[in-house]
Amino acid sequence: MSTSAVVLADAFTELSARERAHAVLDRGTFRELLGPFDRLESPHLAPQGIVPQSDDGAVVARGTISGERAVVVAVDGRFQGGGIGEVNGAKLAAGLELAAQDWENGAPIRPVLLLETGGIRLQEANLGLLAIADLHAAIVRLRQYTPVVGVVAGMVGCFGGMGIAAGLCTDLVMIRQGRLGLNGPEVIEQEAGVEELDSRDRAMVWSVIGGEQRTAARLADLLVDDDTAAVRDAVRLAFEPGRAGPPRSARVDEALALLDSLDPADRLTPQDLRDKTKGQTK
Repeated sequence: MSTSAVVLADAFTELSARERAHAVLDRGTFRELLGPFDRLESPHLAPQGIVPQSDDGAVVARGTISGERAVVVAVDGRFQGGGIGEVNGAKLAAGLELAAQDWENGAPIRPVLLLETGGIRLQEANLGLLAIADLHAAIVRLRQYTPVVGVVAGMVGCFGGMGIAAGLCTDLVMIRQGRLGLNGPEVIEQEAGVEELDSRDRAMVWSVIGGEQRTAARLADLLVDDDTAAVRDAVRLAFEPGRAGPPRSARVDEALALLDSLDPADRLTPQDLRDKTKGQTK
């Protein structure tokens, strides 16, 4: 376990996963579980010529948020693009499962997910899929008791099965530079062609899946600037009593009504989607 102090930068995207967890928790309360000195590494990377990382790209920490017990699970986008494999996925899921057990034992705790990940770690394939399924189940289990707050930040974004994890959160915070989707721009271009999506057109990509658009289209709840204090404040706001409504994935009638209003023959612009979701409330 580590309790070392960290000097925080102003820009949240410039922080490592561990520094982000420090920043979200109350100062001086960070306590890491299964940290890098425990050397819980993936056994699947070295045989494929990839140097493993001693924490396998996942940080699980406990502390407090606004004086209340909290757990933060953070994905390190700097290691293998934040890909989820067997070990780091198990760490993230276990951190949330232990939090659910705390609630069931009468010990409330606030869960936060800090997400910067491309989804499944391709080198671990099905093992990563299983780990993400466990993570999804843990989020759904936890949100029976408390808001589950997610934060999408960083240039990697949040995609694949972890994009689904973000959608399962009760409240989702995004910075403008964040991106959120099921498939990333490069994958869409590869599968559907550059006519469908030019991944090199950065302005267009962010206008479709960037933080501002995702929040305006109600696929995220709070939009903040790339500022550490702003992210910290947004996380605290998400836990305020009376704020949390039904989780997005539980609002099925709303989603079906939106789908019924769409014509597959129409090529929607980002503004079209904003207009169609403008009148909906959480």
